[in-house]
Amino acid sequence: MTPLLSILTDPNPLLRRRAAEVDAATLERLRRDGFLDRLTATMIAADGVGIAATQVGVASRIIVVLKERQPHCYVNPEITSRSTRETTDTEGCLSVPGVIGVVSRSNTVTVRARDARFRLVKVKCSGLLARIFQHEVDHLDGVLFIDRATRTASATDPGVMNIV
Repeated sequence: MTPLLSILTDPNPLLRRRAAEVDAATLERLRRDGFLDRLTATMIAADGVGIAATQVGVASRIIVVLKERQPHCYVNPEITSRSTRETTDTEGCLSVPGVIGVVSRSNTVTVRARDARFRLVKVKCSGLLARIFQHEVDHLDGVLFIDRATRTASATDPGVMNIV
């Protein structure tokens, strides 16, 4: 079994730092050291649909996103376009446990990134997947969903279904 990483929680100041770009040599070292596997295993064990390296204390621009039920690693992800049309929905976060919030995000985004082998990839997505990419890229910029939320509530509050 792959050892899991500790997920940082708010208000840890490391969550508010902008992550550094990753070059091919650094990615190869992180891959060889098993960091990408551990990051992925940590997300899955926590029942997440995405995770950023910053959430485990590594200030590198790396995210893992659950796409088509499979985890995919994206290095130096950049949202190159986003729709003007937005959807408001609830979000939660592994780094802000027990809290959900109402957040408006673009319906569709295009992301340019590198994969785990440092090959250039482009992903155009909508709906939940677009929301996940925006949420995780925010992490890399030191932004938490609670910063964008218009309302927040305890995830255990019986009235939480009425938050939207």
